[in-house]
Amino acid sequence: MRTTVGIIGAGPAGLLLARLLHRAGIESVVLESRDRAYVERRQRAGILEQGTVDVLRAAGAGERMDREGLRHDGIELRFDRRRHRVDFPGLTGGQSVTVYAQTEVCKDLIALQLEEGGPLLFEAEALAVEGAEGDRPRIPFRYQGREDVLECEYAVGCDGFWGVARKAFPDGVSRVFERSYPYAWLGILADVAPSHDELVYARHERGFALLSMRSPAVSRLYLQVPAGTDAGQWGDEEIWDELERRLETDDDWRLERGPITQKSVTPMRSFVHEPMRHGRLFLAGDAAHIVPPTGAKGLNLAAGDVVTLARALVHERETGSPELLDAYSATCLRRVWQAERFSYDMTTLLHRAPDATPFDARLQLARLERIASSRAAETDLAEAYTGFPLA
Repeated sequence: MRTTVGIIGAGPAGLLLARLLHRAGIESVVLESRDRAYVERRQRAGILEQGTVDVLRAAGAGERMDREGLRHDGIELRFDRRRHRVDFPGLTGGQSVTVYAQTEVCKDLIALQLEEGGPLLFEAEALAVEGAEGDRPRIPFRYQGREDVLECEYAVGCDGFWGVARKAFPDGVSRVFERSYPYAWLGILADVAPSHDELVYARHERGFALLSMRSPAVSRLYLQVPAGTDAGQWGDEEIWDELERRLETDDDWRLERGPITQKSVTPMRSFVHEPMRHGRLFLAGDAAHIVPPTGAKGLNLAAGDVVTLARALVHERETGSPELLDAYSATCLRRVWQAERFSYDMTTLLHRAPDATPFDARLQLARLERIASSRAAETDLAEAYTGFPLA
């Protein structure tokens, strides 16, 4: 099998890249090790930056998002039982974010790819990436009980942290930067209308809490818990009681409860692999970088990567110049490190470390007070949350 761009992974990065290339008239083949049902129900991110929303619309993948997604013009910070709203459009010149789950983005892009795009093979396990230093990389893969090879001009690893693409980088080339956090998120889905119309980020002495949503009838909420926590250790009423404590305010706001339909624990880590290109092999999304979910950056960073790569591939085809392809890693990493910085800042601002001292607690409150009282500090948060430029 031959194509121009071989894409490993049908998450949002791989699917969006395939869509952008199809619209530009560049052939691609997508290999996905899981079946379609798994990809379409894999719960991940739910916040789309303004730039990601604009890209999906421009790619013809925004119809259902515009109909069912929830535009949010701000977030609320809670600390010391107080509430402070951050007004995104007023601080950024009109930017906002949209609540639309990654599962729905993938469903939309899969449907478009199968209807209009190049081959999308589910249950096709990429085994390696070979010959990245040459003119035609090869991706051996297993599909329908037999082994085959995908030959391509460019190979793109959108196969996540555990995928094969990053392993093809020589040891002397790869540099890894990472940090693990001593806490995690216990997340729930509940069949109850959200108790607030925007996301609520709460800093509390007992730990962080987040009130989010998936739809007008489904709430998504999180609690900070110790790393390694088993979700089954928490009973439903225990979870609601703890959420109520951490989200409490001095006014008449109340947390609405409902049946919990799903529980999971999300570890917290920061990870960056440099460079993001080796020869004709490119990394995008979680294959190259991971952020703690506090800043809502994971899916949006993936979108930024593939927009940058698609533009570079189109530029090379139209001009013959590899200039943008050569700059791919440096271009992406500038944005990646800003997102890593913001996600780290949000995480350390709102979570209670196991060894936190009273001094640390006072610093957190001082940082939150600064955001609440300084337009400059508030603007910095709003600009970062709604999204850094995609290129």
